[in-house]
This record gives sequence, structure tokens and C-alpha cells, in this order.
Amino acid sequence: MEILALLLAIVAIGLAVTRGGSGSQASLDELRTDGRRRVENLGRELNEELEKLRQLLARVADGETLDPEQIAEGRLWREVPPDEGKRLVEQGGLHLLDVRTPQETAGGIIPGAILIPIDQLEERLDELPKDKKPMLVYCALGSRSAAACEHLSAQGFSSLMNLE
Repeated sequence: MEILALLLAIVAIGLAVTRGGSGSQASLDELRTDGRRRVENLGRELNEELEKLRQLLARVADGETLDPEQIAEGRLWREVPPDEGKRLVEQGGLHLLDVRTPQETAGGIIPGAILIPIDQLEERLDELPKDKKPMLVYCALGSRSAAACEHLSAQGFSSLMNLE
């Protein structure tokens, strides 16, 4: 999609150059600036995706088993069904992160969970443990915890699991 936008910007520049007329230099400058910005954004996005792939490959090299969806989607975290989540909590040895709102947590939490609503996560990252223990992230339905896993993995956290 971004490549198509870049190609359209190039075509527009070409049309602006061939048509000439008043104001065409200003339009051409705007198109160049827009094209440059788009190319820079694409470069940044490609570098981010390449870094994710490198991290996935490093995990495989370390012997970690990744599910096919993680690889296909370039996810640095994995989905955990409720029964496996329950088993993991019972076994212990992991951190729990609850990203629900205070109103939702008023009904109860998993004992020992760290409570950080999703909208406060970025500002409160320093409250999360930096050790290598796995972290199970959960919310009411699984979508906010998936977003939290995505954000945390971008911040360098590993061994993340989203409770479906």
C-alpha cells in the first residue's frame, strides 16, 4: 500500500513538472517533501519488521518453539488459551499483568497480578519486572492484552503471552 502511494506521488511530480504554470514549483516542493516523508516512513517500518524477524530467528536458534501464527504474523509474543493459562498460573514461575480498567478489576483479579490499565501502560513500564520470567498478560476479552503484548515486545520485553 505504501509503495503504491509512493508511486502515485512520483506520477504526480511528473505531471506537475510537465504541466508547469504558476504555483507549480510550490506544488512540486510539497510533493517532494511528501514523497521523502513517505520513503522515510517506509524505511522505518521495514527496519522494524526486519528487527522482529531477527528476534524471531534468534529465539528459534535458542531452541524456543514458536507457533506458525507467530512466524506468519511476525509476533514476538504468543497466544495462550484459557486452559493453558490456568495451568501456567497454577504452576507459578511467571509474572501476571492485568491491563483491565479499575472498574473491571473491582470484580476480582488473579492473585499476585500487577494491575496496570492499558491506557497507563506506556507511562508505567518501569513498574514491570525486567527479569526473564515469562509474563502472562490478560484483560476481559484478549484484545487489549494483545495490544499490550505488542507494545511490550516493541519495548524489549520477551517471553510474553496473551491470555485469549
